[in-house]
Parts: sequence; C-alpha cells; structure tokens
Amino acid sequence: MKTTLAIVDDHELMAKALSGLIQKYEDYDVMYEVTNGRELLNRIKLKMIPEIVLLDISMPEMDGFETALWLKNNHPEVRVLALSMNDKEESIVGMLRNGARGYLLKGCKPFELKQALDAIVQKGYYYTEFVTGQLIKNLNPEQNSSPAASLGLNDREMEFIKWACSELTYQEIADKMCVSPRTVDGYREAVFQKMGVKSRVGMVIVAIRLKLVDM
Repeated sequence: MKTTLAIVDDHELMAKALSGLIQKYEDYDVMYEVTNGRELLNRIKLKMIPEIVLLDISMPEMDGFETALWLKNNHPEVRVLALSMNDKEESIVGMLRNGARGYLLKGCKPFELKQALDAIVQKGYYYTEFVTGQLIKNLNPEQNSSPAASLGLNDREMEFIKWACSELTYQEIADKMCVSPRTVDGYREAVFQKMGVKSRVGMVIVAIRLKLVDM
C-alpha cells in the first residue's frame, strides 16, 4: 500500500511540481495540495489525514511552526517533513522542537527528497548522515549516570543548551545568561565537542533524544 502525503506550500507552482515528482515514486501518493496550515487543518477535520505532511515554513494565515505544533499536539501519528528555502539554524531548531521529523531545503536534489521520505517511513525521522551518526553514538549514556554527567556537561553549559534549544540568537542567549557573546562562543565550542556535533541543529537533536531539555 502506498504512503499518503499532503503538500502544504503557498507557492502553487512549487506544490504542483513537488506533487508531480512524488507521484512518480512507486511507494507514495499525494492526497492533496493546500496553500497554508489552516487549509490543511480543514482537510484533516474532514478525515482526510495523510501519513506524511510536506510542510513549508513561511505561509500566510498559519505558518509551518504553528502547523507542525498543532499536528504534534493533535495528530502525532502524522509525520512532518519540513521543506523550506530558510536555512537559518533558529528555524530548523524551531521546526524540530515542534515535531518535524526532518528538514530539507528546497534547493535539494530530487533523490534527496526520495531519500528523506523513505527514511521517515522506515526509521521515523530523517537527518543528515553526519547528524544521525552522532545521534546514535550518544543514545547510550553510561549506566547509572545522567546523560549530562556522562557527557561531562557543567551547569553553565546545560543552561546554554537550554537556551540554544529555543529560537533565540546567540546574542540573545548571551543577554539571557548575562555574559559576553565571546563567552557564549566558548560554551558553544565546548558543548559541540562534548556532544560530538558540528552544528546547533545536531546539538538540539542530541539534547532532545537524551532528554537534556524539556519539550
């Protein structure tokens, strides 16, 4: 049986192109295309519930953040794959916190979209190979030791992680922690090294999986 999808994107030409591409995939079927989150909600309330939602972020009426969070709270069985032109870390972090199972840029290759869809169906999530590798390595902290302790994270680094898992910029994090941006840079470098990640997104994924932060 084919996996059903809905495409939510206010650029109708993009939505049509995506739909045409996905319909060529043997294992997938596009149920419908809508231009914003509100329209998606209306379809879902009519019991037109897809298994995967391909979700843009910047849309009128109800954007991707709101839509992903609504799905997380009301239909957690629906898996969200974010697809956006926005490559800012804050946006990626925000979508992951709101329940997205993966994040793709619209400039990706067609095979990457197929790869992402397959991964979400088979594993439940899609991240880059590097981030996935780091995530798996950090899933099994030492027995009888908290994840923070096993990673060697101190209190200030844990505070930094908490703020970094929000949509705040690094400058805003420095203000919250009452330190200089240079000090925050030091926290970031130390945390990345201890977690074995190279990006804020990788850090957030590991923090969520190890329950270092409350969702």
